[in-house]
Amino acid sequence: MTSPQNPPYGTPDAPLLTVRGEAELEVDPEIARIGITITARGRDRRTTLDDLTRRNTTVLDLIKSYGDAVENLSTGAVSLTPELTHRGRGERVRTHHGTIHLTAELNDFTALGELTTRLADLDLTRIDGPSWELRPTSPVHRQARQQAVREAVQRANEYAEALGTTVAALLELTDTGTAGGRPRSAFDRRAVRFSMAAADTETAAPEPLDLEPQRMQVRADVSAQFTMNPPSL
Repeated sequence: MTSPQNPPYGTPDAPLLTVRGEAELEVDPEIARIGITITARGRDRRTTLDDLTRRNTTVLDLIKSYGDAVENLSTGAVSLTPELTHRGRGERVRTHHGTIHLTAELNDFTALGELTTRLADLDLTRIDGPSWELRPTSPVHRQARQQAVREAVQRANEYAEALGTTVAALLELTDTGTAGGRPRSAFDRRAVRFSMAAADTETAAPEPLDLEPQRMQVRADVSAQFTMNPPSL
C-alpha cells in the first residue's frame, strides 16, 4: 500500500490506472425510533413530581408490554422546574413544570403504529417520530462497500481492455465515503401534531396509525489505483 504523501507514479512499463467505484442501494428500514415527552404541571412541587412519576410508570409499562418488538428503551433528560410569578416582590413560585424524555426503538412496524397511537392518547404525553433507520451493524453497509469495490475492478478491466491490455496489480484501495441509512435528521412533525390533537380528544379506543416505512438510501464510494501491463499503442 502507498501513502498519500508518497503516491505511485506510472511508467511506460507499468502504466497507472485510477478509477472510482460507486454503489447505491435502496432497502427497507430495520428499526423505527420514536421520542416520548411526558409532562406534569402543578402548584405544589411534590404533587407535580408524583404526577410525573405516575405518568412515567404508565408509559414505561405500556412500552414494555410489547416485548421483543421494542429493541431499545432509554430515559433521557428529566427536569422539574419552578416557574416564578412576575408580580410582587421576592421569589414566589407560581407553578412547577416537570418533563421526562424517553426514546424507544422498535423492529415491528405493525406494533409501532398501535403503540404510537396508544401513547399519544395518554394525558400530557407528546410523541415525536418515527424516524426510520438501519442498524449500524446492518449487512447492507457491507453489501454496498463490496459492490463499490467490484465496480471499481470492473471499470479498471474495461479501461484496460479498451487499450488492448490487462490489469496487472492493485496498488491502493481507498474508502472515500459510506453514507445513508438515516433518511431523516429529525422526527416527523406530522406525528407531533397528531399527538397534540389526540391528547385533547376523549375516545374509548383510538384506531392504530398506519405508518408506512420510508426506504433507506445507502451509498458507498471507493477509489482504486492499479498498474496495467504495457499496452501496444
